[in-house]
Amino acid sequence: MNPEILPDQTGQLAGRPLEEWNDAYAKVESYFNALRIRNRPLLGQMVLRVLDRAQKRAPLEPARTATQLAAEEMDHIVTEWFAEVLQVPPTNADQMLSTRGRLALLLADMPGKWQDQFLRPGPWPEEFTEAMRETFLRAGPDFQLSKMAPRPLDLGPLTTLGNLGRMPYFRMISAWGLFALLLILLFRLHLTHH
Repeated sequence: MNPEILPDQTGQLAGRPLEEWNDAYAKVESYFNALRIRNRPLLGQMVLRVLDRAQKRAPLEPARTATQLAAEEMDHIVTEWFAEVLQVPPTNADQMLSTRGRLALLLADMPGKWQDQFLRPGPWPEEFTEAMRETFLRAGPDFQLSKMAPRPLDLGPLTTLGNLGRMPYFRMISAWGLFALLLILLFRLHLTHH
């Protein structure tokens, strides 16, 4: 954390209660855990880096919670890093860069092989950047919206049952009725002989 930003006399940090910063810390840590960052000291440094940037913004944006500021800063830091590693200029499609970059991280097995490279400034090992760029390209082009016309569902034999009308039900009821009459008749015949 920035040593200039310490809790004041009221116990607040950058104009927010410490509990709010604790929640922000937990959210950022969860995000990095989802990216499978398991090295605890590295994870702690990354979280503090994000919170430091959020704390600098906090006095200027009093309407935003510490968690909101931290989430935005986390996304900015990660997206900026992806742009540098992948040599893709950040544009208005930052969300797509962030999404495809996270997918590239996992496809390149960054958590298993190069965890220490994550969010570190360059230069990076050539093998790492090649793996990231290759998997980024494999992650696919930008998604495009498509429109599909709805088709009727084919329910197979069930549709033929529904199209036969009431006749099969009448035949089924008649058959069961005759069967019931036959049973009653047999029962009466049996009683009269004994």
